[in-house]
Amino acid sequence: MKLYQHLRSSASYRVRIALALKGLEYDSAIVDLLRGDQRSAGYARRNPAQLVPLLEDGEARIAQSMAIIEYLDELHPEPPLLPRGKAADRAWVRQLALAVACEIHPLNNLRVIQHLGAAGFSEAQRSNWARHWIAQGFAALETELSASPRSGACCYGDQPTLADICLIPQMLNATRVELDLEPYPTLRRIEQHCMGLDAFARTHPAQLSAGPS
Repeated sequence: MKLYQHLRSSASYRVRIALALKGLEYDSAIVDLLRGDQRSAGYARRNPAQLVPLLEDGEARIAQSMAIIEYLDELHPEPPLLPRGKAADRAWVRQLALAVACEIHPLNNLRVIQHLGAAGFSEAQRSNWARHWIAQGFAALETELSASPRSGACCYGDQPTLADICLIPQMLNATRVELDLEPYPTLRRIEQHCMGLDAFARTHPAQLSAGPS
């Protein structure tokens, strides 16, 4: 397998966590988003959306982190990233994961922040934008997780699932824009637990590179 990724990309971090939880080896190809590698002709042929991550596995070529993670979970079912019990439990985990992947993250990812800069937003205004949308999403997640009997050390029970794989990289994004995390004790507790797990800790961007790529 070959993973095209930007090390500080939270979507790439999600996939690295999933690969680590599954114990899967892969080759890494760095696509430097700050340098514009994603717009190169060679990469655009592989992924017309010009985004990361992208996974190549034999003849399979899969974009979008959520699709990649579910692909890995289907091919390598241990440990499961979605609950194997009730359909409602799987839906709840997906609900949490998609709240991050579809509602929070798209509003503070690099290309949106860069576009805001091109539109004349100052650095402070761009940070305020990111903090606003992350805070709104985190408030909902905090309410859901703190009240649910499904949550444990992780978002669902005591083993990492797709929900944790999405949440932890977004917590890192929140730290980068200096969001006050005090209002989210449940999210912080889950983050602390997950960062004590090897799969989350060793795939953290800070462990892979001291630079921005």
